[in-house]
Amino acid sequence: MGSRKQYWWSLAGVVTFLAVWEIGARISGSYLIFPGPAMVIRRFFTLVQTGRFLGALGGSFLRVLLGILLSAPLGVAVGIMAGLDKRVNAFLAPLFSVIAATPVMSVILIAFLVFGSERTPVFTAFLMVFPVMAANTIAGIRSVDHKLRELFTLYGLSRKETIRRLYIPAIMPFILGGMRSSLSLCWKVVVASEVLVQPLLALGTGMQRAKAQLETPELFAWTLATVIAAAFTEWAVSTLLRSGKKRRFRK
Repeated sequence: MGSRKQYWWSLAGVVTFLAVWEIGARISGSYLIFPGPAMVIRRFFTLVQTGRFLGALGGSFLRVLLGILLSAPLGVAVGIMAGLDKRVNAFLAPLFSVIAATPVMSVILIAFLVFGSERTPVFTAFLMVFPVMAANTIAGIRSVDHKLRELFTLYGLSRKETIRRLYIPAIMPFILGGMRSSLSLCWKVVVASEVLVQPLLALGTGMQRAKAQLETPELFAWTLATVIAAAFTEWAVSTLLRSGKKRRFRK
């Protein structure tokens, strides 16, 4: 019964959002400024049937995938080292502070000068996601009960065994949470980079071209496509993680 109520509340939220969107479009009085949802959805379905859209979607998805594959393992490894050794944590703290304080647009523009248009979105995604994964891992390490640490030390287990049997299970929920938040962040950063540097096949490039040609409904359609792609990948990863948990529980 509770899930049914949540479904209806979610549906009500969607309907309210579309209604507010339609009212805003009518108030603006021009589709060039703010097109309505019906026009955007029609343009979206027209867009997804084109070859340029499929190529752009594939290019952006590949950049997101590369950004995650590069940043997540390295962030976890660095996070484990920093969580276990205060000296490593102190050494890396200035780097994390600089990354957190640097505007994303500055990172994109500087990276563009070094890496070019094709690699800049991947590098920017890596730079933004890496500290998130490292910070989540450090938090997971610090959440381990100190009494359990003393117990492992008392039984004379090696550092490798302690990490494998104590710390890895403890940090897994933090890593999975970091992965979920990093996926949406990665999509935002990759597409923002694509809008600025305009690689050949990219969702962000489609947005920029639609904006330059004053095709506002198409700009909204590209944005809708990005939101759907990001939501789908996040749902897919969450589903895989839940199924993995169920298999481990059954074993």
